[in-house]
Amino acid sequence: MSKLIIFDLDGVLVDACEWHRVALNRALKEVCDYEISLEDHYNIFNGIPTKVKLNKLSEMGIIPIEKHKDVYDRKQALTVEIIEKGASIDKSKIEMIQTLKSKGFVVACYTNSIKKTAHLMLEKIGVKNLLDFILTNQDVTSPKPSPEGYLFLIEKFNFDIGDVIIVEDSPKGIEAAIATGCCVKTVKDATCVNINLFKEMV
Repeated sequence: MSKLIIFDLDGVLVDACEWHRVALNRALKEVCDYEISLEDHYNIFNGIPTKVKLNKLSEMGIIPIEKHKDVYDRKQALTVEIIEKGASIDKSKIEMIQTLKSKGFVVACYTNSIKKTAHLMLEKIGVKNLLDFILTNQDVTSPKPSPEGYLFLIEKFNFDIGDVIIVEDSPKGIEAAIATGCCVKTVKDATCVNINLFKEMV
């Protein structure tokens, strides 16, 4: 039976969580002379969109709201620079998606990243044109931990939740995936994501 498999991006298809962390901290340092500690990154900020992170920092009294745009724009520019330098063809991800597609599975990606960086990452690792759909945080009203994006994809491809598998790594992403009622495969990082993850299906 055909299934819908939805992958998160950062930390799942691409080992890019550190890229986003570094880019945001560099932008914060340049604009606000502040950096998020590693502990706070993992406990508070990991897996949520940049704009949500900036709102949290302002709620915590750390950065002024009027600096958000400068930090955001600089962070996105730095992220593109880092992707251009750090991302490369990933044969294991290409093989995984090609094998799943050959078995009749529908394969999509839903990420809390913006469209520009998401598409660039997927293109750089060689899987963009293999995916049936790419959904970003700019395509939804409420990003993860809301399940909105996942529910949209399930409805779009008309699958029952029992025939959907979601692959996630971050707490916010896992929360969103679990809220759908679908089967959720949690992974430590992108190195764990290959065809062996689906060996019982292929």
